[in-house]
Amino acid sequence: MTSDAQPHRTSNARTGVLLVNLGTPEAPTTQAIRDYLAEFLSDPYVVGLPRLLWLPILYGVVLRKRPARLVPRYAGIWMDEGSPLLAYSLRQAAGLAQRLTARGLDVEVALAMRYGRPSIAEALAQLQARGCGRVLAVPMYPQYTASTTTTAVEAVTAQAARMGLADGLSFVGHFYDQPGYLDAQAGLILRYWQEHGRPDKLLMSFHGLPRRVVERGDPYYRHCLETAGLVRQRLGLAEDQIEVSFQSRFGAGRWLEPYTLPRLQALPGEGVTAVDVVCPGFVADCLETLEEINQDGREAFLAAGGRQFRYISALNDDPAWLEGLTELVEKGLRAS
Repeated sequence: MTSDAQPHRTSNARTGVLLVNLGTPEAPTTQAIRDYLAEFLSDPYVVGLPRLLWLPILYGVVLRKRPARLVPRYAGIWMDEGSPLLAYSLRQAAGLAQRLTARGLDVEVALAMRYGRPSIAEALAQLQARGCGRVLAVPMYPQYTASTTTTAVEAVTAQAARMGLADGLSFVGHFYDQPGYLDAQAGLILRYWQEHGRPDKLLMSFHGLPRRVVERGDPYYRHCLETAGLVRQRLGLAEDQIEVSFQSRFGAGRWLEPYTLPRLQALPGEGVTAVDVVCPGFVADCLETLEEINQDGREAFLAAGGRQFRYISALNDDPAWLEGLTELVEKGLRAS
């Protein structure tokens, strides 16, 4: 390892790496889901409605009804380790730490969730207690949008300032176009096909976003399309062998189209009887992939006459992704 690969350090401070993902309820219970949704849906970056309009709806309607309806959905995907998002994120943090150590870097790694636990405050306190005066934060969102990346950056920045860590804080931005991410995503798909055979079509489903956000200049839609194109090239597929769609629409407004569920319902009528779905915007499996896609999406496709539906998992703790993440972090450490 050459010296220029070492992270910059102050004379008496270690460097910490903070992985930041979205968040999850602590348990598949009504109260835990209510607590999580209250924090998540109170973020103005997530719901851009005027506060005087939205908060009465949130506390008067949404938080009274939605948590109980979500209990069976979360319970259906819960792992022995707990929430899939938390379990896989912890594995990513552990795998990253092991690889950085193997490369000769004296770096601490901690995991935080933007909403829920472990909180950003808890994770930064953990790094600070281990002597870290410099922190590289990595929002775990390949494609940039304000409702994920910006809110994470602002929350980390504010908490770091309160703890006296602001001067040593830096960030890794979007990474949808980075080889380590793209090679891992394409490699995961290719290995799946080598074992199970290829489908008629590959559907790449990304989390949705209100159209008005993109129309105001948010690059998320472009990042999604570029991701799909770069993965397609690595897979050696023609343009008509893949499709891009958007899931998880919330509210009555118009979101990015086409919507995933209607596309799955339409594909059998277009002669597509075998479809594989992958979600490149999620680096760890969660409710939106395991329940919305692998359960609701499967049911919609098969009920419409489809013959074979397969969900290809998120990157999770795939070794190639952990190597790509390590390269991404190492590059960020050199630049900080």
